[in-house]
Amino acid sequence: MNKLTKLALLTGAVIIVSSCSKERSPVTGWAYNDPKNGGFEVMPYEEQETGPGLILIEGGTFTMGRAEQDVTYDWNNVPRRVTVSSFYMDETEVRNLDYLEYLHWTARVFGANFYEIYKKALPDTLCWREKMAYNEPYVEYYLRHPAYRDYPVVGVNWLQASDFCAWRTDRVNEFILIREGILDHNPNPSEADYFNTDQYLAGKWTGQVATPLPSIDPNGSGERQVKMEDGILLPRYRLPTEAEWEYAAYGLIGNTIGERITERRIYPWNGHAVRNPEEKFIGQMLANFKRSNGDNMGAAGFLNDNADITAPVFSYWPNDYGLYNMAGNVSEWVMDVYRPLSAEDKNDFRPFRGNVFKTQVKDPSNGPNDIVINTDSILYDADSNIAGIPGMVRWRDVSIANKEDRLDERRNYKKSDNINHLDGDVESSIYYGEGEDALQRGNKMMYEYGIYSMINDKARVYKGGSWNDRAYWMAPGTRRFLDQRQDAPWLGFRCAMTRVGSPVGLGK
Repeated sequence: MNKLTKLALLTGAVIIVSSCSKERSPVTGWAYNDPKNGGFEVMPYEEQETGPGLILIEGGTFTMGRAEQDVTYDWNNVPRRVTVSSFYMDETEVRNLDYLEYLHWTARVFGANFYEIYKKALPDTLCWREKMAYNEPYVEYYLRHPAYRDYPVVGVNWLQASDFCAWRTDRVNEFILIREGILDHNPNPSEADYFNTDQYLAGKWTGQVATPLPSIDPNGSGERQVKMEDGILLPRYRLPTEAEWEYAAYGLIGNTIGERITERRIYPWNGHAVRNPEEKFIGQMLANFKRSNGDNMGAAGFLNDNADITAPVFSYWPNDYGLYNMAGNVSEWVMDVYRPLSAEDKNDFRPFRGNVFKTQVKDPSNGPNDIVINTDSILYDADSNIAGIPGMVRWRDVSIANKEDRLDERRNYKKSDNINHLDGDVESSIYYGEGEDALQRGNKMMYEYGIYSMINDKARVYKGGSWNDRAYWMAPGTRRFLDQRQDAPWLGFRCAMTRVGSPVGLGK
């Protein structure tokens, strides 16, 4: 018997046996789940379901930042102790096969009337080209040939990776509701009726409902849809933060006695070497990386890492969390916006730079809580990237000019965009106070973007080494950045998900 069937039976039992003893509120004394008291429902809940492909990363404290000599002398990863909450992370990098599934769905739903959505999702297969190397076979075959289906997808920029996470959220939640018998399976979704989590929770989704949940609201129709309060739908898939990725890569859960870390790690494994010390596998490479100039995989007859470019995502040994290729194979996008001194600026609890606070757009003409759905057009941001597609709930930046946001009454934040908080803002520029002309120079104010630096609010952090990197970059504490609109043949991603409730899960 599945979870929602049990939930429906329980709710029905509550309605029928209304005279039986009920759980009561400890603050008011009124019974829960009683239609005579207004029908306030308290549903049974155990723990968050683990989404497909995810592994629970139990959080904790660790020293984030440099673990060995800073050979680049960037001084952009100063060690600092922080705490990361428990979260979920993909066991492997996102594969070509996974991304092809996304492209197939996008083409089916939007290809006829909104082909540009599909076009924007396509990876940049031309990223493989080099002026003085013959890489044309990868341009033609790497993404789509079945020989590479289990290899990590590359040529995907930060914006595309974030869109994949949003798509995955909706597909997983749709699957859960179909599995539980709530929704009918729609084999041919279109831009008018595909499942979107935000739209469903806002009561705007127009697809087929198989079995709605019974409702004990005395003023209702006797049935209702799944709500956030039921705990059935999963939180959003997203990119991990830099702190989460680095913490997960070290895998210190397998290197701790009590609260004492037995050995400070340089890589996602113990020791200072990149070869396996175990007798059974002695000498074998622990990751896919470039050993030296012109040595991507060793000599014929004994290929040291068995990969000239990328390797299948389940290659090599996982770390102590069970995560594969947290060193080598491909570097990975994370959520953070890059700043050299982020370690000094970020909070020590759940550190992150990149917050842009948003809220759903509402239509007061249809009621104070009526959410606006984008119905017939594609929305773009300032860089002509797709920011909203048909069927998505429309979001806007919070603003002090909008009285509904009440930012003038808040103490913890006063504006939407906090990317450049404490660094890179107008006030910190050497040109501040030099008149209106200086203020209009935008991103050039702090770092002279495009002249002296490539750092601006679109510079995103990526972590870890790749098949094209030396072992130094496999240390999780290293950090680099790239414009969020750019991509590379050595750069991929994996998804994460917030853990709600207990940090340790069931059984602890």
